[in-house]
Amino acid sequence: MGDTLEFSDIYQEVKGSWNDGRLRFGRQSVVYKSSKTGKVDSIPAAELSQAQWRRVCLGQGIKLTTSTGHIYKYDGFRDTDFEKISEYFKAHYKVELSEKELCVKGWNWGTTKFSGPLLSFEVSDSPAFEIPLASVSQCATGKNEVTLEFHQNDEAEVSLMEVRFYVPPGDTATTEEGPEPVEVFRDRVLSKADVIQATGDAVCIFKELQCLTPRGRYDIRIYPSFLHLHGKTFDYKIPYTTVLRLFLLPHKDQRQMFFMISLDPPIKQGQTRYHFLILLFSKEEDLSLSLNMTEEEVERRYGGKLSKNMSGSLYEMVGRVMKALVNKKITVPGNFLGHSGTQCITCSYKASSGLLYPLERGFVYIHKPPVHLRFEEVSCVNFARGTTTTRSFDFEIETKQGTQFTFSSIEREEYGKLFDFVTAKKLSIKNRGFKEGIKGKDDMLEDSDEDQHDAYLERMKEEGKIREEANDSDDSDGESGEYDSKASASDSSAEGGDSDREKKKRPAKKAKVVKERKPRKKKPKDSGAPKRPMSAYFLWLNASRESIKAEHPGISITEISKRAGEMEGEREGDREIPVLQLSSSHPSLLSFFCSPFH
Repeated sequence: MGDTLEFSDIYQEVKGSWNDGRLRFGRQSVVYKSSKTGKVDSIPAAELSQAQWRRVCLGQGIKLTTSTGHIYKYDGFRDTDFEKISEYFKAHYKVELSEKELCVKGWNWGTTKFSGPLLSFEVSDSPAFEIPLASVSQCATGKNEVTLEFHQNDEAEVSLMEVRFYVPPGDTATTEEGPEPVEVFRDRVLSKADVIQATGDAVCIFKELQCLTPRGRYDIRIYPSFLHLHGKTFDYKIPYTTVLRLFLLPHKDQRQMFFMISLDPPIKQGQTRYHFLILLFSKEEDLSLSLNMTEEEVERRYGGKLSKNMSGSLYEMVGRVMKALVNKKITVPGNFLGHSGTQCITCSYKASSGLLYPLERGFVYIHKPPVHLRFEEVSCVNFARGTTTTRSFDFEIETKQGTQFTFSSIEREEYGKLFDFVTAKKLSIKNRGFKEGIKGKDDMLEDSDEDQHDAYLERMKEEGKIREEANDSDDSDGESGEYDSKASASDSSAEGGDSDREKKKRPAKKAKVVKERKPRKKKPKDSGAPKRPMSAYFLWLNASRESIKAEHPGISITEISKRAGEMEGEREGDREIPVLQLSSSHPSLLSFFCSPFH
């Protein structure tokens, strides 16, 4: 048997929603990592006290209890996994994996037992269901009734709103001496429930902090177990257990700092969900902070991470306090430096402009809407050409779930730095040839008389070929017409009885036959024959090209042809158009032009 056991597609129930991940049993600890949020649960092997194997809705499940009172449940195992997990637990953890049957009778009366953070409802000494008390948001009592309300998960298809328990009244002698059974039940639930109550004084208070999401200025009160945001319109209470990550990111102007808090579940304001709390600080703003605790309490609770009196930049004070109370590391930018020398890239996401931060383990976009993408959930990236201008490009990130994030309007100068960063992180790139394509396009943008494609010149060449072919066809038609007229004349002299009108009709018929595009053999052109002379326009263009370049320095070939066309049009407009004057000395010609059919 190896040192570790790993299982994929193992599910953890979080407020009615199943989150999949990977579970690894090691000699030192049991580690579970969620694929959705990246959150890691680490259980030291020395703290494992009990393990149960149970049949659940997703196959087989395991329930682990620690000596500190925490309980972890993971589902999605197969029946064949029991033997190897049981042997591994005996060999490395010295804990026996026992099988536990659940009650499926469907009875609604039984006995409630409080076991750490779980409320178990048992029928005939077998658990029928269990309620994690951390999911309880409120507990109310009535006459012999206790009502439990639960936190809602927006991603769960079906949510449990409340559960009511009927608690039989105790004996009269018992109730006179002590509290009612209903009150005892409620107190035991509230002792483990996730009910936020602002009891006691705050550890410290930060006044009028600028918050980008949710927008406004808030007073932040720091309590030992939760964070209280108090604004003019809304109040938010955020338990530290919902904080996933902390980020401290510099603004591109190097004068401001972003402090971002990742939350799961998010805070709510009506139908809006805020997965990130973003604070904006000025580097020049300082603060002297005094904690509402004694030196002994600060040392005992936070172990040297904080002191009673602290001073420094405001963002440093907020980050230091949050790091100590939440007990999580603060993520800062790594070694990436953009073209401008900063650790972020200016871009646009959807309809808003913001900043993209390439970090050591993911990407962060600030601020509307905030986005955090871990490298683990990225399937591939793509460098796309900008849709509006050639001076920018788009950076597309596609996740393993099929969602695509497009960050547009990134300056072309940032491409090399970003490409090298993505390559160093070994992310899959869809179009690796895009970098060479950009270099080729930059070369094409340079002025080159030899290599630049002149569309106007090519069109004029095509028109010249068409005119040449038309002249060749006219010459062949003229030769056939002369031959036909001579033949008709000989025929008329032989017959001697044809009229002049019939002589005119015969060559017309011959010409009509020629116009039906019958296949005819084209005379081979002599390669040594002289070419047709250049037209007057091209003679003028070659003579005027240098003067146009002198008047417009840096002009491209296409712009030279365009400018030459405009100048030629102006020259033609200045010319005088000759007018045909008809006099009475040509009465036949005058009658021809004055005829209504002409």
